[in-house]
Amino acid sequence: MAFSLASAAFPPNGEIPRQYSCDGGDRSPPLTWRGVPAGTQSLALIVDDPDAPDPAAPKMTWVHWMLYNLPPDAPGLPEAVQALPAGTQEGLNDWKRTGYGGPCPPIGSHRYFHKLYALDVVLPDLQRPDKAALERAMAGHVLGQAVLIGTYRRLR
Repeated sequence: MAFSLASAAFPPNGEIPRQYSCDGGDRSPPLTWRGVPAGTQSLALIVDDPDAPDPAAPKMTWVHWMLYNLPPDAPGLPEAVQALPAGTQEGLNDWKRTGYGGPCPPIGSHRYFHKLYALDVVLPDLQRPDKAALERAMAGHVLGQAVLIGTYRRLR
């Protein structure tokens, strides 16, 4: 079984519903995964938008959510997750806070990459890392990656 990431809220490359955005309840979408590679000791999740600020002229990748040290036997995360699985730690998003920050593109339709990494280690406490620090800690430890892409365009 291939390592995969899915959401009951939207299909791969489909539109992310409004309630998971800044225009709605800004709730995290439900996520499930399967096929975690053998030898996985922890999982890491990074949700980001490579189309910021304008998909016609992207200048940066905006980080919306980061989790690490998710237990490999966890089946996923529920909608609007409040209690993270035991041992899970959070990184800082680009709003300089922990937790989920939903799609809120200033212009156009943006892509949101939900990337789940299977790691062969449990990472040390990184003290609320940013994306670069988390990626440095994961380097050389990735056994597999699963990606789910969703899109969102604000209605004005």
